[in-house]
Amino acid sequence: MENNDVMELLDILFGMISEAWNVPLGGDKCVIEREKALSIINDIKAALPSSIAEAKRLVAARDEFIGNAKREAEAMRKSAEEKSRLLVDEQEITRIARSRSAEMIAEAEAKSTELRRVAKEYVDDLMRQTEENLSGSLDAIRAARSSFRSAKAPKRPVAEDKEA
Repeated sequence: MENNDVMELLDILFGMISEAWNVPLGGDKCVIEREKALSIINDIKAALPSSIAEAKRLVAARDEFIGNAKREAEAMRKSAEEKSRLLVDEQEITRIARSRSAEMIAEAEAKSTELRRVAKEYVDDLMRQTEENLSGSLDAIRAARSSFRSAKAPKRPVAEDKEA
């Protein structure tokens, strides 16, 4: 029998007792059909063990469900805490990496500026030395040319040489 059948039988028994005739001078005593009442009680007794077993099974299933839900909730909480900790660690690592990167970039830019300045000075010095060397060479070439022009003798006629 199902739980509803037990409730139905209890309702029938309740109705029998509430509608029973009162015994004269008996106060709250009444007359009911003994066999019918005993039959309903036996049916209830027969149905109760299965109803109780079903209720126990439902309570056990509910307890198991609640236990599983608690374990799952705890696992989810631990997982969320771990993920949260990892995210915080990653954010800290990222912050440190960005800070270090900014420092390295600033340092590289400073070194680059200094290297450009030194390179410009070096190239300017080389160009000055080359200019001085070229200027000295040009002066030497001009002097050699000038002395070459002045060392040049005028040409004498060839016929005069034969007569002499």
